[in-house]
Amino acid sequence: MPHADSLTLQDFWPWLADHCNCILRAGTPDSILYDDDDFHWRFTQENANTLLVQLVRGKRLIGEVFIEPDLVSSVRMTRGEKEEVIFDLMAEADGQEQVLYYFVMAHGFDEPEPEVPVARHGRLH
Repeated sequence: MPHADSLTLQDFWPWLADHCNCILRAGTPDSILYDDDDFHWRFTQENANTLLVQLVRGKRLIGEVFIEPDLVSSVRMTRGEKEEVIFDLMAEADGQEQVLYYFVMAHGFDEPEPEVPVARHGRLH
């Protein structure tokens, strides 16, 4: 039965790739990757059955998460600390749900991105 605040992976994945600058952390129950000003997130598809999220500094790989879409039954949204929104990629096994992967975002799925102040250096004449 779908959860009230849930999405399909097919809806979530393109949105996540478009909002990669809003990822604060990502991981699995066993690992976590933290965003940093020097890092960027890269999204790709390793093969037909594997989505790949990489955290990169320059050209150096910091960490990566391999996601098997066939295992993800839904993406559940919950409020985290402050303005954070947690997106848990859920799997169902023997009638029990479990978190396979998660993304902590600076905003929710249907919320606008937080405004970043524009640095102004000097005046334009």
